[in-house]
Amino acid sequence: MVSLFQTLHTLSYVTADRVADRLKAVKEEKGASAVEYAILVGAIALAVAAAVLVFGGKLEALFNSITLTPTAPAPKS
Repeated sequence: MVSLFQTLHTLSYVTADRVADRLKAVKEEKGASAVEYAILVGAIALAVAAAVLVFGGKLEALFNSITLTPTAPAPKS
């Protein structure tokens, strides 16, 4: 009977250690995910900035043509 209690006691410590290790790993993975998202957002921002630099003149002309072109006829007086 004592052997059974010793086994259960040891098993409870091993299980507690495994659970603690897994919780620690999950917390570390969350930090890694945040870093990955930050890198992804930075890469997208760089891509947008590069596109604006490369196509800046064409974009300006496009937006000017859109804003200067009326979409509806002028109201009749």
